[in-house]
Amino acid sequence: MRLIFIKIFIICCLGLSLQGCSLFGDKAAEENPENEYNGWNAEKFRTEAQKSMDSGAYDKAIKIYEALESRYPFGESSAQTQLDIAYAYFKNSEPEAAIAAADRFIKMNPRNPHVDYAYYLKGLVNYNRDIGFVDRFLPTDTSQRDPGSAREAYRNFEELIRRYPGSRYLADARLRMIALKNNMAMHEVHVARYYMKRKAYIAAANRASGVIENYQRTPAVPYALLVMQDAYTELGQKDQANDAKRIYEQNYPDGPPVPEFKNMTFSHRIWDWIGFDQ
Repeated sequence: MRLIFIKIFIICCLGLSLQGCSLFGDKAAEENPENEYNGWNAEKFRTEAQKSMDSGAYDKAIKIYEALESRYPFGESSAQTQLDIAYAYFKNSEPEAAIAAADRFIKMNPRNPHVDYAYYLKGLVNYNRDIGFVDRFLPTDTSQRDPGSAREAYRNFEELIRRYPGSRYLADARLRMIALKNNMAMHEVHVARYYMKRKAYIAAANRASGVIENYQRTPAVPYALLVMQDAYTELGQKDQANDAKRIYEQNYPDGPPVPEFKNMTFSHRIWDWIGFDQ
């Protein structure tokens, strides 16, 4: 009988010991996420990371890519991993991290055949930097906001075109540059109109004149001419006002070729009336 109790006691102790090992093992796994990837080869890392990207689990994909880079820092695909990390950060709405990763790739792989993509990606990041929840779901006018990111994106695409004139990304970059330039030009018109409301007519005229000088052939030019005409009229400078009017009528007899509020819906009109963008 005593022997049976001893056996039961030993079995219980072993059970508790095993359970304790399991608990400590789980805790160790939590403290060291690398354990999750034990036994993974490079192909497994890439497959799982791509699955996470495809499902929109960008945060998880970033962790897997970073673990892959840590595990295989000098592999044949290490440079591609750096690009993948930059793209994953971009998709995860982490612009600063995405640009830092792209810059790191450029610095470490200046002669890589895909380095042009790193420059292109930096442009994409800045092009989309200000697109958040409000922009995705509500009708806002991006030309009425600080164009700092737009200017940076324009410079990124400009650098891409200058450095890699044969890049496959040039056609898209050029189209985005046109959109950015149009947006920046209209921003200047909005600023000029703001000065008009403030009765700062000299500042308004100078800002509108800047559009004529720096943003030729953009849809903003006729609107800038109208501001110049009004500003010079208020300043009592009839010759300058008449010049602006003459240029406008000669070039735009039927009005601006691109309506400022093209395809404006009722919700756009409400948003603009409220004036949240101004």
